[in-house]
Amino acid sequence: MVIQKRTRKQIRQSIGYNLGAISTGTATGGTNNTLIDVNTFRGGDDNYNGNIVIVTDASDGTTQTTQFANDYTASNNTIQFQQNASFTVASGDTYEIWNDPYNPTAINEFINQAILDVTGQVYDPQESLSLHSDKYNSRFDLPTEFAMVKKIEMRDKMQWKSIHTCSTAFDSSVDSDITVSLDTENRKQGSSNRFDIAVGAGAGDIAGDTFTAKDISNYNYLEFWIKSTVATSAGNLKIHLDESAITTSTISAGTIQESIDVPALSADTWTYVRASLSKTESNTAIIAVALEYDSDLGACTVWLDDIKAVSNDTITWKPIPNNLWHIDKEARQIVFTTDGVTYMGYNLLKITGGDKPALLSSDTDTCEIDDGYVINKATSLALSSNSGGPATDPDANRQQAAFYYGMSEQNKRAFPMLINVRTAS
Repeated sequence: MVIQKRTRKQIRQSIGYNLGAISTGTATGGTNNTLIDVNTFRGGDDNYNGNIVIVTDASDGTTQTTQFANDYTASNNTIQFQQNASFTVASGDTYEIWNDPYNPTAINEFINQAILDVTGQVYDPQESLSLHSDKYNSRFDLPTEFAMVKKIEMRDKMQWKSIHTCSTAFDSSVDSDITVSLDTENRKQGSSNRFDIAVGAGAGDIAGDTFTAKDISNYNYLEFWIKSTVATSAGNLKIHLDESAITTSTISAGTIQESIDVPALSADTWTYVRASLSKTESNTAIIAVALEYDSDLGACTVWLDDIKAVSNDTITWKPIPNNLWHIDKEARQIVFTTDGVTYMGYNLLKITGGDKPALLSSDTDTCEIDDGYVINKATSLALSSNSGGPATDPDANRQQAAFYYGMSEQNKRAFPMLINVRTAS
């Protein structure tokens, strides 16, 4: 199903056109309490009195607080509304004018009500490659964006080349405040490199290693395991690759072949990192790798393991049978059976599923489900709210509400079928 991902403003305006309750245009001038449009405004004095005006700043997209028009002067095409000290209407700003009895604030609420009504029936598609099996862990925290999991696959085949197995300790260009050793207990494959960073270490200190030249020009991703005893922000730690021995001076000179910002890390948690390489075609003779302590985090310990280059386009995936895993909803974890752990082995995992569609809280928020459904359902709700009884419904709002409700039900039937999905909340 194709989703247009229209903004709340675009959806609200479409609903307004369905209701015959909106006019839109572009201001030719104004002040903090007037809106002028010499091109579009029509009618005599007071023609727009009592209508609701919304103005959007052309320069930054901010939306003015909803205002009631209290006067219209036809001779100069000017609508006057309550003074707003924080917003001045200018030429080029766009506007909406809403006719009674419809209020754009209520329309925004109907949009969210339409989304809430199908929560659990349709999801915003999500895919994640953030998890990696290791032959012994059976529980994995479900990425926060998932409310439903449809399938889990494991990386079956790929082209790759080892950069550093971390089975030998980094021993070139190691700063005096960093001690490197092998760790056979805290590791993911064989052994890891352990970097004990002293309190005296400063931003820019490094520990590196050199090796026989490796041609990784056919590979476009760098992958590795990393762990820290302290939480970090993105870029606090870096991994560098170069065609000569790496030193603090080559880093500061900006001559490094590849520099990878390590993403934010939770304390004492192994994280599998996949980062794209920027100079793939020229990475023909990489001979050095280094860990850079790029921000003063205080005394801490960092572990690295299994650094490799991967050709992302060569990856093939193999599904993990559904009977080998389930979701622990309370812990928000994917749990594999003993056979599942064996089946996965040591492989990258791909999770396919979805998130609950987000409610729209600002005019720039985009809709994550079928826009047509939301427009039709919200139009039906708006018409129903103003339909009254049989004797007070001269515009046949109830009949129109039923029509748009039927249209929204047709839209719902086009939602993707949810087969063999497992909810996480």
